[in-house]
Amino acid sequence: MEYKHLGRSGLKVSRLCLGTMNFGELTDEATSFSIMDEALEAGINYFDTADVYGGPNSPDMAKGYGISEEYIGRWLAQGGRRDRIVLATKVYQPMELGPNDRRLSAYRIRKACEESLRRLKTDHIDLYQMHHIDRNTPSEEIWQAMELLVQQGKVIYVGSSNFAGWDIATAQASAASRSFLGLVSEQSIYNLSNRAIELEVIPACRHLGLGVVPWSPLGGGLLGGALQKITEGRRAKPKVVKQIERYRPQLEQYEALCAELGESPADVALAWLLHQPAVTAPIIGPRTVAQLTENLQALKVDLSTSTLERLDAIWPSQGEAPQAYAW
Repeated sequence: MEYKHLGRSGLKVSRLCLGTMNFGELTDEATSFSIMDEALEAGINYFDTADVYGGPNSPDMAKGYGISEEYIGRWLAQGGRRDRIVLATKVYQPMELGPNDRRLSAYRIRKACEESLRRLKTDHIDLYQMHHIDRNTPSEEIWQAMELLVQQGKVIYVGSSNFAGWDIATAQASAASRSFLGLVSEQSIYNLSNRAIELEVIPACRHLGLGVVPWSPLGGGLLGGALQKITEGRRAKPKVVKQIERYRPQLEQYEALCAELGESPADVALAWLLHQPAVTAPIIGPRTVAQLTENLQALKVDLSTSTLERLDAIWPSQGEAPQAYAW
């Protein structure tokens, strides 16, 4: 396993991040434990979750949110593992029905952190991420709450997720005015079929020293051999079927290239992200141990310059601003 600094921080994380969104919803506790065991054995030290993961992402539905953190907490409670992983979780999503049980007020951040620590059965969170931008809460209030958690030793680093480039820039300016480290990472949707963050988010991260942590690296299954699976008679979700029809010509070229390389489409998609300089670690979300094993193969895929150019031709980038839309 290779390791890379998380942005400009001194912290090193594995080149693949274990995402646990499926834990509790699609993956039972025993299988989740096996996946975490295998990931740790393979050298993955970067585990990502969120307070809302594990069930319906709405507190007015059946209780289920928080289960992913609880699974991780019970796995950590077996001992000998907490200091071997970089544990990341998130705050923002509604967890209860009260008016202050969501978003990023100082009130919410403090309460959410305490609840996550309880579920995770740990005394600190290594990377505490804002799951979404909250433009209704002043950045001064957010940073005051985060600074207090850092001072108390409950949080080590702070990250963002789903921020626009200007959100990152303004957040960092506010943190700098307080002589605070600020953000060390940004977790965004990023894959061959969705390269929107190359326009302004990646340039902002590069300039300000944030590591880019892509979620949905396979485009919701689109880049995992979707055409081949349908040909084999396997059913796809309606959303994926729509995406297949939208991108069919590109998918035909893409899967043909993968076949030519002798690699699975999923491995090529992950390997492409690993070849992007700004990327620290794509988030994989295996539902089974077998899927984890398959994802690990991407670490062995070396894409040549000519192959990267062919992938760019199939899945073109808009480029960086302002040249992408001006001169």
